[in-house]
Amino acid sequence: MELLDGNLELKEVQKLQGHTDRVWSLAWNPATAAADVPKVFASCSGDKTVRIWEESPSTRSWDCKAVLEETHTRTVRSCAWSPSGRLLATASFDATTAIWENVGGDFECVSTLEGHENEVKSVSWNASGSLLATCGRDKTVWIWEVMPGNEFECIQVLQGHTQDVKMVEWHPTMDILFSCSYDNTVKVWWSDDADGDWSCVQTLGESSNGHSSTVWSLAFNAKGDKLVTCSDDLTMKIWEADVIRMQSGDGYAPWNHLCTLSGYHDRTIFSVHWSREGIIASGAADDAVRLFVESKDGSMNGSSYQLLLKKEKAHDMDVNSVQWCPGEKRLLASASDDGTIKIWELGTLP
Repeated sequence: MELLDGNLELKEVQKLQGHTDRVWSLAWNPATAAADVPKVFASCSGDKTVRIWEESPSTRSWDCKAVLEETHTRTVRSCAWSPSGRLLATASFDATTAIWENVGGDFECVSTLEGHENEVKSVSWNASGSLLATCGRDKTVWIWEVMPGNEFECIQVLQGHTQDVKMVEWHPTMDILFSCSYDNTVKVWWSDDADGDWSCVQTLGESSNGHSSTVWSLAFNAKGDKLVTCSDDLTMKIWEADVIRMQSGDGYAPWNHLCTLSGYHDRTIFSVHWSREGIIASGAADDAVRLFVESKDGSMNGSSYQLLLKKEKAHDMDVNSVQWCPGEKRLLASASDDGTIKIWELGTLP
């Protein structure tokens, strides 16, 4: 299916209700990408709970399989599955990050990570599942080592942001950590050797073609050589790096600004996510979901991206999170201030 033929629609598959407050974030379980495993994702909310949703293979409808509650005492802001899909980490405004293990279909809280002074805003696992990162309103980023027996040890607290850190995200193939902040920057954290200290090796700020307001979210393409960031400045920016050089152990290669997507959003862009086949989804405060793809116009002046489609009124209120399903189907989930989650399928018009 050629993406730019223009006959595409984002069709609503199901609207999921159950949360009693805004839904902040969602995460697909990576283990459910296999064809014969039911699809599962987690959602987290201002109602202090996390919900686990599963698709029934026979009816293709989605149901809430579990509600993880009575652990966090305030908003649950972010959730992330370990690469194996066995553990779920949840970050809360109660200053803790909880680790949940799926034991025969029941989720048990097996560990609680404490240390942030106040609200924890985001949590992310590295590609091997050996490290976890958290960040928060206390302007810090914490790196935790995953130990045997569901123990987690903080190995370093990274300081450098001057404001609330909104999101942390590990690179999909290398142990490089990215954080974005209310201070309008994205910081890149890197350790030269396995036991070395982490340090900030690059700041993507306004002086380097970066954003001029809060950076809310970032995401990588499948290869990991491109990065998209989104901001309160109403733009999305694409960045590129020589990942092969870094993978070959040839030191750090900087991220360079490729292009800026502006004029598509007139309210804050809260979430971006890159599908495995290269479609960028965005969710924003204008209640809309947009999809973008790289233009194949062969222009000489580098990369450019274009709007593939826009779903007006995807939700009744702000869209806080958009996440592509890791499996083969073109499924997208979106979460909103309206308290609902929607599952969408990208397909061709009849």
